[in-house]
Amino acid sequence: MAEHYPRIRHYWTGPEERHLFVREALRITFYLPGSHKEVAPAVEQALEVYLREIEVGPQTLCMWLDHEGDWFTLDESGWDIVRSRLRVGEMKDAHTFEAEALQGMRKRGFESSVHLSGGTTDISGYEFLYVARSPWPLFPEEVSMVSFSLPTEYLEEHGPGRVRELSMELASGLPFASGHAGLAFHLPDMFQPTLSAIHDDCFRYPGVDVPDPGIRLSLGTRLKGVHWLNFLGPSVLGEMGGVAGLRARLHSPEATVQELGGARAVVSLGTWPEAGDLSRNHELPAYRGLARVLEPWLYEYEGPKRWSNLPNRDRWSGFTDEDMRRWWRRFLD
Repeated sequence: MAEHYPRIRHYWTGPEERHLFVREALRITFYLPGSHKEVAPAVEQALEVYLREIEVGPQTLCMWLDHEGDWFTLDESGWDIVRSRLRVGEMKDAHTFEAEALQGMRKRGFESSVHLSGGTTDISGYEFLYVARSPWPLFPEEVSMVSFSLPTEYLEEHGPGRVRELSMELASGLPFASGHAGLAFHLPDMFQPTLSAIHDDCFRYPGVDVPDPGIRLSLGTRLKGVHWLNFLGPSVLGEMGGVAGLRARLHSPEATVQELGGARAVVSLGTWPEAGDLSRNHELPAYRGLARVLEPWLYEYEGPKRWSNLPNRDRWSGFTDEDMRRWWRRFLD
């Protein structure tokens, strides 16, 4: 579907091997203001929806990541571990731990998380990632996050309507503060500094998002940019005057609003997700228009000092401070 997005493929070439390690994909992500105990049942139900849609196998989901950073085959015992991580157990209150002990537990991945991926040699575009906010967050604006990925081949086979339906079904059961769905770079492990390989692509294709799980530590109720589908939770929607207030602010014929239950809504930008292409002056005016409307509620790059204090900042290797500001404001400036 070259009229909507490009094929973005980057390969690692070794002495005897050549592996795909970056590609374009569809990513559906939600940010949840609750802790693991509060959101885990809904996340487990959403995972079941996703699994029914994709049919688990070697080219969809076949590997799981342990807390030490090692990948294992997603066999029966692997699924047992995944299910156990999504069960709600009892956790002690923060005041029962020393501060140093809390930091060590966080570094070891003590908070509940699940990371599943597909592809036996090359990345497939399928991925599930859940990282829960601990019951004693060290960052005041930390939220839980859950993300579901699909390859663009799935979009081309089933059409954008089916992807939108899946996104809406996932959203319906999750207590989200915000969320989004659209084109994104798919990286083999989102905690590795691989972005230098796609530095130029990031700025050429503004509609392709850069996934960054670390943003959940400082996102709060704010919105992570503008996407094909934009899910607004009660906090933002309430400040905008509800669905009526939101609709009154939108002027692009491509932007449509659908009201959801629980004082939430989704803004859709067109039938297909679009990458844009600044080298051809495809600037995505509908995305820029929505960004201007949502600007007071968008997450902003807060400078190198604040950014460097958060985990996983080294994954933006190859990006200067000015690059970061430019990327975060790509639909505003």
